[in-house]
Amino acid sequence: MVDYLANTEINSQRIAAVESCFGASGQPLALPGRVLLGEGVLTKECRKKAKPRIFFLFNDILVYGSIVLNKRKYRSQHIIPLEEVTLEPLPETLQAKNRWMIKTAKKSFVVSAASTTERQEWISHIEECVRRQLLATGRQPSTEHAAPWIPDKATDICMRCTQTRFSALTRRHHCRKCGFVVCAECSRERFLLPRLSPKPLRVCSLCYRELAAQKRKEEEEEEEQSVGSPRQPAYLAGAICGASSGDDDDSDEDKEGSGDGDWPSHVEFYASGVSWSSFHS
Repeated sequence: MVDYLANTEINSQRIAAVESCFGASGQPLALPGRVLLGEGVLTKECRKKAKPRIFFLFNDILVYGSIVLNKRKYRSQHIIPLEEVTLEPLPETLQAKNRWMIKTAKKSFVVSAASTTERQEWISHIEECVRRQLLATGRQPSTEHAAPWIPDKATDICMRCTQTRFSALTRRHHCRKCGFVVCAECSRERFLLPRLSPKPLRVCSLCYRELAAQKRKEEEEEEEQSVGSPRQPAYLAGAICGASSGDDDDSDEDKEGSGDGDWPSHVEFYASGVSWSSFHS
């Protein structure tokens, strides 16, 4: 690790350069004791297709965003506290190599590196930062993680009813609990998932039944332990919202990469002259 870089001029310049690339749309990143450890481009598996994303590893956070002009302009800044991160290496296949999953309570997603060596460098550096953050904060490693969204192209039919076939007129949706690709009919319900959002989110029919049953059980146990008149169960008081024809934000990843026209789909990520991962020492 490079703790000796904290509060040095070179570290301040590096962080200022990152802030400048994100511009006014990004959050300030300079904090006392914060060190920029490394940076590079990784391929992030998004809802519609895999896309290049710029990643910055600090000693306490992981930052990533969309590439507009490499090393000049980025947008859609995402900041992930490292004490919330768990990594899961993924097996190699002929079509997918050098991949791992970044898991947090609010969002989980898959990324891949240009080489096995680069993948191992990212994993080892992130895991060491996570270990140090947990030690410094006294927190335990996260055990609950959001389900990663299965890419749209993974299936042509609803993964719940297995009957509805997707088309230009029949949209794909994602269950926020399991990440499955489902049709509108199989994801009519909404349920409050506090770790993900303060408002009820789209869930598939199976997850809704399981979540509702779990909520009823918790309410019944609370009522048995409470003294006095019984309360109205939260699942009847609005914690769970029923069927809705309204469309929630089902295009998070599309918005995140809405400017990807500047990175043509026919360009090979790893043959485009981009400077890949570098870790400071």
